Amino acid sequence: MAMNDLLLFGGIAPWLAPLWRVAVGAVLVILALWGVHLLVRLISPKLAAVAWATAKECLSQPLFYVLLVIGVAALLIFPIFPYFTFGDDVKVVKDTGLVLILVLSAILALWTASISIAEEIEGRTAMTVLSKPIARWHFVLGKFLGIIIPVVILFVVLGTIFLFTISYKVKYDARETCNPAPTAEQCQAEMVQIVPGLVLAFMETVVLTSISVAISTRLPMLPNLLICGSIYVLGHLVPTLVNSTVGHLEFVRFMADLLSTVLPMLEHFNIYPAIAAGKAVSWVYVGWSGVYCVVYSTVAMLLALLLFEDRDLA
Repeated sequence: MAMNDLLLFGGIAPWLAPLWRVAVGAVLVILALWGVHLLVRLISPKLAAVAWATAKECLSQPLFYVLLVIGVAALLIFPIFPYFTFGDDVKVVKDTGLVLILVLSAILALWTASISIAEEIEGRTAMTVLSKPIARWHFVLGKFLGIIIPVVILFVVLGTIFLFTISYKVKYDARETCNPAPTAEQCQAEMVQIVPGLVLAFMETVVLTSISVAISTRLPMLPNLLICGSIYVLGHLVPTLVNSTVGHLEFVRFMADLLSTVLPMLEHFNIYPAIAAGKAVSWVYVGWSGVYCVVYSTVAMLLALLLFEDRDLA
């Protein structure tokens, strides 16, 4: 018998049947994260030491657990909240959940970057760390990797709960509208559609983290948060700005093209229109978005190294 048949035969609801795959996926992500940590530790122990210390510092902050509790509570409430969309409640829950996870993860990353880099520089802690046999590039890249670790953990926890609630929402809507109970395959199809969205949201968080790390090498927390917030808004508006300048003044078109070159095109990571249309996102598209994420984050980290290289820490 198939796994779904066994679960149904054992009295488990069909909307719970696909969740064992989610659990396996979450475990594989955690194992992959641990494997990357061991690889970095093998290649560069100093880099791994800075990254692990930064990750432990972030995980010990109350903010991490506050954001985690807010995310879990909101994701559990979303499926039973009435949206009055006449049959499109599942799409609204998907959209809202993705935005919530992205915003919470971005807040954690930007806050940690400011605390871990800017305040350590201002408080002379960075000078103490660099007085040991640790290069400046170890410090900057280690901080970046150390910030990504708790972000991954937050994504895995909230993402697992999010997929759980999506599966439940399919069953909940069928019951509320007096439709036939959904099959395990229907619940799984709704969950599969959202997985690329979680991956793209994580890529967007990585890009914002790299920018925040670069800014933190020169500016304190408040300007860092304001600049990154502005970049987030403009990064999603740049394609609209470029399209709106077609046929307009040359200077306006030049400024729009300049913004699209310098600022990250965060709209590449936005699949909410596809969700609204009920379309699946191609993994080829996710792959190219990953290439863009790696390239832009690499450029941002090179800028961070340049800004930090001649920074006076005394």
